[in-house]
Amino acid sequence: MNSKNGIKRRKRFSAEEKWSIYKECEQDEAKIGEILRKHGIYSSDLQNIRQAVQEGALDRLRAQVPGRKKVQTVDIDVYNLLQQELLTKEKALAELSVLFTSLKKKVNLE
Repeated sequence: MNSKNGIKRRKRFSAEEKWSIYKECEQDEAKIGEILRKHGIYSSDLQNIRQAVQEGALDRLRAQVPGRKKVQTVDIDVYNLLQQELLTKEKALAELSVLFTSLKKKVNLE
């Protein structure tokens, strides 16, 4: 017995443990009774786990609407900072292009 007054307490399983039990029970040739006894659960507990797995899978599939992607928003200050950084880098790239072109002409003349 797990408690002071002799009442047996039910073990609480994490989501990972429930998933493990579910996968174990879904294997070919799985002996469900042995698995249930090993984990100390009843068939009704397994049914609840199976139901939760099904609901979770359906919720996840419903959330994946084809063609729609979640739009990520950015704070306006961050956006303006990124715009300024982009302009600075574009100017630097343009200057480097001019320098590269002039160097290329000098090399071709010599």
